[in-house]
Amino acid sequence: MAVSEENLDDYSVYSELSDEELLEIAIERSLSDRHLPPDSDQSTSSSAPPTQLNQPLTLTLTQPTRQRPPDPPRHQYHSPPSQPELPYVPGPPHFLYKTLKRELSPLQSLIINGDTEALMDLVRQRSSSLTEPNKEGWIALHEAAYYGQLQCVSILVRAHPNSVNRCSSKNQTALLLAAGRGNVSCVDFLLKHGADPNIATKDRETPLFIACEHTNKATVDLLLRSGAQVNHSCSQGGSALHEACRHGQLEVCRVLLEAGANLHTRNIYGIQPFFIAAQHGHVDIIHLLAKRGADINGQALDGASPLFEACKNGHVSAVEVLLSLKADVNRSMKSGLLPLHVAVQNIHTRIVLMLIPVTSSVRVRNSGISPLHLAAQKNRDDIIELLIKSGFDVNAKLSEVRSSMYEDRRSTALYFSVYNGNLKATEMLLEAGANPNLDVFNPLLIAVRLGWMDMAALLLKYGANVNAQISTQPSSFPSAILLSIECLPMLKLLLDNGCDAQPCFDCPYGQKPHPAIMPSRRPIEEMQVNEDEPPQRSILFCEAIYCSTFCYVAGPILSMMLDYVSQVHLCSRLLEVLESRSDWASIKLKALHPQPLMQLCRLKIRRLVGVQRLKLLHNLPLPVRLIRFLVYNVHCSLT
Repeated sequence: MAVSEENLDDYSVYSELSDEELLEIAIERSLSDRHLPPDSDQSTSSSAPPTQLNQPLTLTLTQPTRQRPPDPPRHQYHSPPSQPELPYVPGPPHFLYKTLKRELSPLQSLIINGDTEALMDLVRQRSSSLTEPNKEGWIALHEAAYYGQLQCVSILVRAHPNSVNRCSSKNQTALLLAAGRGNVSCVDFLLKHGADPNIATKDRETPLFIACEHTNKATVDLLLRSGAQVNHSCSQGGSALHEACRHGQLEVCRVLLEAGANLHTRNIYGIQPFFIAAQHGHVDIIHLLAKRGADINGQALDGASPLFEACKNGHVSAVEVLLSLKADVNRSMKSGLLPLHVAVQNIHTRIVLMLIPVTSSVRVRNSGISPLHLAAQKNRDDIIELLIKSGFDVNAKLSEVRSSMYEDRRSTALYFSVYNGNLKATEMLLEAGANPNLDVFNPLLIAVRLGWMDMAALLLKYGANVNAQISTQPSSFPSAILLSIECLPMLKLLLDNGCDAQPCFDCPYGQKPHPAIMPSRRPIEEMQVNEDEPPQRSILFCEAIYCSTFCYVAGPILSMMLDYVSQVHLCSRLLEVLESRSDWASIKLKALHPQPLMQLCRLKIRRLVGVQRLKLLHNLPLPVRLIRFLVYNVHCSLT
């Protein structure tokens, strides 16, 4: 619709109406015209809303490393500041009118519907509503540019030419909003009528910066031809090329480079455009920038390289390309992590396969953490198997710094697998030669504490120290007994495999009265190293068994343990426990001297064989009945 100066004259019929009344008339005309029958001879100037209205724009951000915080949201311009977008909904005029009136202002509805006649009515009346900002600082021109209503933009610019560079409260211009929505025709018109392409938002984002997020090379071309600064940086330090790389805009990248975009501009995190392309896996852009001289190993402030980011995010094709470009696979983060570490950590098996042959074992050792640790922590049995077959050391230990990050000071991959209850991974590591006795807290104690019989049996089979102690919770007897005190089957498993029960009956008080038990002298609940706590006195077995928590199983526990010891004396506290129930009276007889000769012989033979070889008793050239006796098969005797 052509607009002339004569068309802007005031109509006397509307001269007495208020702005609100003018808006009501305009919106009612817009809605009634919209629903005329198809054969009506009345013409309407409204057009359907652009398809973008039904397609919210989103941005997927890759989670950054701990040292590098994520980029803050930069897309405030993606939706109108005060009202939600509403698509056209067919229905009775009254229903639609009520819906729109409730959700949108009359002026917004008029512009969304592209009703140029209603808008002209407001222009002719010189309605102040067209230039009055809402609470976010948007005026009618902002709305028209955002929704891509070119005719409305034309009317408003011609009516108010000085508003072409009017800024919202966030310093958004109509040009920036049109560029952000990819409304090329509006961008072109605004530029031809004086719009400044270098006015930036409060975040220092220009229309060119915003336009580079969309697959619209035409908008970028228009802005560059109109003098947009190609190397302008936003408040985060990113340039238009950074944004084009982030969103995979290959043709836009070409245009920017031809216009002089700087390949080596770094944002506030030290990230260059090539890094962004690798981070998001845009292979074509990686090729393009590499040919133009980009730094393929340029690191961010936290030490992450483009290859590291591609590995972290699982971009297989990008990793292949970077490796073909001779990207440094052994360039580590400041934390020491290599691309192989992060590929394992994020469970990208195909990338792990590519990196293993080219990763330096020396650099892995120097990092203070093995990929096996990460695979075990993530319960990735397939990657554990792959790393074992590739020769990674199953006994590699975490560095002191990394180990201290855990309360239990864990150090081996085996500990991670046991802690996770992963029986298959534990078995793979043990079969490959993992030593079950390297950690501050023996992994066996984890299995015992949690009552995992299969896990405990597996660890004992491969030589776990059944008599291991907990240094932070000392006791005068093996810690495994303390942790299994409520589980008779677990206790028997330990005793069968050589757990030494003799110290349980060594009490310094003997038949004398025992001191009161301190409240803190309870069996351990958590395995953790607390360097601030003073050393504690060793727990006595009679103290542990006397605790009300365990008194109900004290008799069966003592009865079982007496089968694995010789010539012991029950202290006054243990006698008090056994005398607390009449059905436990017979248990005291087991401790009387002398003990049966067969019992003493069995204990002597087991002692001579040694703890680590008890599992080989079945291989001795002895009668089956004798072997069953030696291994405490309770259903068998030699009589």
